[in-house]
Amino acid sequence: MLKLLGKIIRIGVVTEPPPVADAEAMERLGIEVQRVLDRRFSGSLAIRHVDAGSCNGCELEIHALNNPYYDVERFGVHFVASPRHADCLLVTGPVSRNMEAALRRTWEACPDPKLVIASGDCACNGGEFGVSYASCGAVENVIPVDVRIPGCPPTPGQLLTGLLALFGKMEEERIVARDS
Repeated sequence: MLKLLGKIIRIGVVTEPPPVADAEAMERLGIEVQRVLDRRFSGSLAIRHVDAGSCNGCELEIHALNNPYYDVERFGVHFVASPRHADCLLVTGPVSRNMEAALRRTWEACPDPKLVIASGDCACNGGEFGVSYASCGAVENVIPVDVRIPGCPPTPGQLLTGLLALFGKMEEERIVARDS
C-alpha cells in the first residue's frame, strides 16, 4: 500500500484540465435547454434511450451527459427506464432485425405526442451497416423520427443542440396547428 501511495505522489496528476471554452459553451447550451424545458415541459424532460444495435460509441457520449462534468440533470433532463414515463425516445444505432419489434413496441408504449431523436450516423442513415439481412438501417425505416443528430458519435454538445432542435420543431408545429 505504501508503495502505491509513493508512486501516486511521485507521478502526480496525469490528466489534463478541461477546456474552459468548451465548459462555458456547454453551460450556455444547458441554460438554454433549461429555459425551454421550464416553458414547454414544466421544467423536466424524461428521455428513454433505446440502443437498437449500435457499437456503443453513441452510448458513451450519452452517458457522458450524466457525468459530473456535463451533469444534464441540473438542467432538467432525465433518463428514465420506462417508455411510459418518457417524453421522448433517443435511439442509437442501426435498427437490427432482432430489435425492430422491440423498438416499435417501445415507441407504441410512449405517451402522445411521440417524439423521437435519432442519434448518430447509424441511426440517421444506417451508417456502415445500411439495410441488409441483419439490419433495417436507419431508425426512420421503422418508426417516425422528429430530429436527427449526425456524428460518429455525436458529442454531448451536439446532443444538447439536438434537443434544442427538437424543441424548435415542436414550437413550429404548435404554431402551424394553432394557425390552421
